[in-house]
Amino acid sequence: MKTALKLDHVSFDYGQKAALKDVSFSVADGTFCALLGPNGAGKSTLFSLLSRLRIPAKGQIDISGRSLLQDPMHGLAGMGIVFQQPTLDLDTTVRQNLIYFAGLHGLRGVDAHHSITRALTRMRMSERADEKVRLLNGGHRRRMEIARALVHNPRILLLDEPTVGLDAQSRKDITDHVHDLVAEGLAVLWATHLVDEIGDHDQVVLLHEGRIIADGPAQTLRGEDRLLDWYLHRTHAENVMP
Repeated sequence: MKTALKLDHVSFDYGQKAALKDVSFSVADGTFCALLGPNGAGKSTLFSLLSRLRIPAKGQIDISGRSLLQDPMHGLAGMGIVFQQPTLDLDTTVRQNLIYFAGLHGLRGVDAHHSITRALTRMRMSERADEKVRLLNGGHRRRMEIARALVHNPRILLLDEPTVGLDAQSRKDITDHVHDLVAEGLAVLWATHLVDEIGDHDQVVLLHEGRIIADGPAQTLRGEDRLLDWYLHRTHAENVMP
């Protein structure tokens, strides 16, 4: 399997405070990778590095085998990103939102139409394409943001706490939809602190206090324990270590 995303010894500081410390992991095509960690672990900082909002102090980030630092245009073109805070124009329709975003990626006319239709179909939003975003519930707004991130057919989809504020059914629907995308071959990096969004066969990268303290299939990592118990034990154990 090809590697969609690779981080190699990435570090980042906010002044004197180390936010990420020597972070290394990779995500292969067709893999759902849960970036798991408590609030303040460094997940959002990591996403800001991947989206080029910040530049790492040390280390290398590769997208599809090419350096995000040395070739940012290629790297950003290969990613679809959904940030934790919604970024939607509420007074336009779903389709108009996607048309605008497609244009930012150089897609127009027939090419844009086909890409938008495919993205909406993948997220089961076709029937809502001509509804104003303001009229959508929280779950459908999030699905629209994911469809928008798929318009340019990225190699990897990055989602930062994508189910925050949603009800249980909407959370499950979105998690299931994204797992379906993975089954099609898409790589996904899903930042979360909610273990019920993670399946046994998903990759888990456990980030705590800016460091990776575990990386592997969820079932292998948890052993005979529940994933929640394993997660709480590991993060608590790290908290009390000198």
